[in-house]
Amino acid sequence: MEHRLFLPYPLTIPARRTYTSMRYISDLIRFSLRVLCILTIPSGLYAIEAGVPNPPSSPTVVHVGTFVADIVDLDEATETFEIELILVGTWDDPRLAFDPIEEGVDKKIFQGQFQFDEAYTGWWPQFLILNEIGSGDLNAVKIEIYPSGTVRYMEQRNVTLETPMDLRKFPFDVQTLKAFLISFGDSNEEVQLRVDQRVLGATEEYAEKERHVNIAEWRLENVDIKAGTTDHRYYGDEAENSQIELEITMRRKSANVIWKVIFPLVILVAMMWTVFWLDIDSLADRLNISFIGILTIVAYQFLIDGAMPRISYFTFTDALLLSSFVIMAATIFQSLFVFDLVKRGKQSTAHRVDTVSRWAFPAIYLLTIIGSFLYYI
Repeated sequence: MEHRLFLPYPLTIPARRTYTSMRYISDLIRFSLRVLCILTIPSGLYAIEAGVPNPPSSPTVVHVGTFVADIVDLDEATETFEIELILVGTWDDPRLAFDPIEEGVDKKIFQGQFQFDEAYTGWWPQFLILNEIGSGDLNAVKIEIYPSGTVRYMEQRNVTLETPMDLRKFPFDVQTLKAFLISFGDSNEEVQLRVDQRVLGATEEYAEKERHVNIAEWRLENVDIKAGTTDHRYYGDEAENSQIELEITMRRKSANVIWKVIFPLVILVAMMWTVFWLDIDSLADRLNISFIGILTIVAYQFLIDGAMPRISYFTFTDALLLSSFVIMAATIFQSLFVFDLVKRGKQSTAHRVDTVSRWAFPAIYLLTIIGSFLYYI
């Protein structure tokens, strides 16, 4: 095993410059002392040089665990979510094995960005999250090396991920947020990622104890990770890559939408049915009430659309808004029909139409809501 010492100053032979010979001699002495340090300092203080940057075996098995420390945000409009994620990877590299008695330590630790970049020169899997947006923030990194050559890698990131969401049941929906993790540049024949269930269990226990893992309007239901393969390729011949799939199941707390959107909407529609109790010849008053209701429904539609992505399918809330709009529009045609009966001198028939509408409209609207709920939920 080759060793290399990292010094806080460059090791270069001083070149003769235009300044005095005394200054040149001083630089030459300083250079000689640096060389002497390299020859006399014990090898235990050297940075580790694994010899080659390749994986230690073919394939190298890396056990991967994920710890969801916090769910920062979930945005349905952009179908993205932001999480604070801790990744843990463990593998064996016999090239890094050492004698703890000779080294004087039971494990070697490299922590912080500087030690990881400058002091540790062994191999490690470069974890890449395929559906990550942007570069994210790497807040902490640590590597532990044990005498047997076992390496434990830990990092903490803040990442924003893009994932498709199924909003058909909104606001009674359950979303499965996914992250796809691979070892960048390593095929399945070189590196195989497997699940470390110990870290997954820690995530579930942590979520039960720490309520701040949940975000407003959402409740964390489950965290799961699965190992698999993908044909994701950046260059070269087609080859399978080992992949870890992280699934975070979130259930929406629907009470906020029910009491602030759905319940007021139903009450508004019910209030518009007061037109059936107005005089049968008061067409202007009837139409004013109906048109006010229709404009309110349109405003509700803009409110809902602003919080939803541009999707090609109907949600439960869309169906509720559409049925409310149709019921409100139907009151206009009912008022016109009643007024036409009055003009033709059929006042008794017009009163019967109003009487039937007083229970027919609520019944049809209620059946529409129940049908939509059963279909979507």
